[in-house]
Amino acid sequence: MPRTVLIVDDHARFRGLARRLLEAAGYTVVGEAGDGESALSAVCELRPQLVLLDIVLPDTDGFAVAERLAGHCAAPVVVLTSSREAADFGGRLVSSPARGFIHKDDLSSAALAAVAGEP
Repeated sequence: MPRTVLIVDDHARFRGLARRLLEAAGYTVVGEAGDGESALSAVCELRPQLVLLDIVLPDTDGFAVAERLAGHCAAPVVVLTSSREAADFGGRLVSSPARGFIHKDDLSSAALAAVAGEP
């Protein structure tokens, strides 16, 4: 059951909101990253069980980061997030190695647990 989380989003305000929401639900947020390269470094250093990953990042996109993480020796569960609707990404969500997608407005511990495959 993934309980340690890395939050990746280029908006510090969203990272703070997500951190408070997840910590209140019992998750341990081990770190935050504002771009894809920082996220990859943080995963290697912090070894989170779950990565909440924004799709739109300043240096790359969440799909590319998810692909790179899938080949990682201790690959975390990846859940993509965006303020855009899932339909905006077409088949890329289905073909991504990420476990699933949560719209930012719908982020909750229950939604994250459901997508991440937690009981």
